[in-house]
Amino acid sequence: MPSLVQTAIDPTRGERAAVARSATEPPFDPAARDMNRLKTYIVEDSPVIRDSLIATLEELVPVDVVGIAEDESTAVQWLTQPGNQFDLVIVDLFLRQGSGQGVLRAARTLTPRHHTVVLSNYATIDIRRKCLELGADRVFDKSNEIDALIQYCAQLADSGTSLGGQP
Repeated sequence: MPSLVQTAIDPTRGERAAVARSATEPPFDPAARDMNRLKTYIVEDSPVIRDSLIATLEELVPVDVVGIAEDESTAVQWLTQPGNQFDLVIVDLFLRQGSGQGVLRAARTLTPRHHTVVLSNYATIDIRRKCLELGADRVFDKSNEIDALIQYCAQLADSGTSLGGQP
């Protein structure tokens, strides 16, 4: 499937991430499809990458971003606070303070269980294995797997598994 890819560069860290959208499918139209909306929490410290990711997800899939964090402690505090409702957590591994692995550890203990994915520039085989061991459902590479992340989110919404954070 062809995709339109924009690259966002975080000048403070020199990170690059591709933000893609499908060229063959129209943008998500909430009035046209009766899908569940994924309440999504994003843990990403690069404002450029985070803003591009949010715009892409909200355009292409039924996602409502319910919160963001730039560091591990803020993310863990929000995720574990009673009353905060979310279905999906998207986590970068390398954060301004702390790490995405700490976020994964905290998310793994939550009841009910929520969908958790990693979106990183460092999605090596070893990193993927470690993230899955820590409870991530999937690991996506920022530079070349944005289409797969979008497809994953759309599948979650289509299947109705977003309701109540149940897998």
